[in-house]
Amino acid sequence: MLLVFVSFACGLVFGIGLLISGMTDTGKVLGFLDIFGAWDATLAFVMAGAVAVTGLGFALARRRGTPVLAAKNLWPTRRDVDTPLVIGATLFGIGWGLVGLCPGPALVNLAGLSLPVIVFVVAMAVGMLGHDAWSTRRTLMRQIEKA
Repeated sequence: MLLVFVSFACGLVFGIGLLISGMTDTGKVLGFLDIFGAWDATLAFVMAGAVAVTGLGFALARRRGTPVLAAKNLWPTRRDVDTPLVIGATLFGIGWGLVGLCPGPALVNLAGLSLPVIVFVVAMAVGMLGHDAWSTRRTLMRQIEKA
């Protein structure tokens, strides 16, 4: 139960931070991405602040050793850049550039019941489910080929 409460509190703080920073305002995001037009640099400061806080958080977590709400740390082990990562990052960037939303702000914007945001979130969910189905099928096909 504590883990659910902590997860909810973290999500709430994240959502409020997105609202305060303007990351849920598609016009502000698209203005940030328009580097050859009317560029709005304010989100660069938001990102710099987020990177600084995240870096500090990771440094403190690494020094702590054992996590508070888990049996062990689950640090990432992969450091390579592969094709699925590049394709995923490219699709993410295209979606962000076309719409001005990424998954977190899109979920926060669902509260406004805006049809374009609802369509975006549904498309995002379908894409995620499609990727999972494709990945599972690909793994099964590889296992069949090895057998």
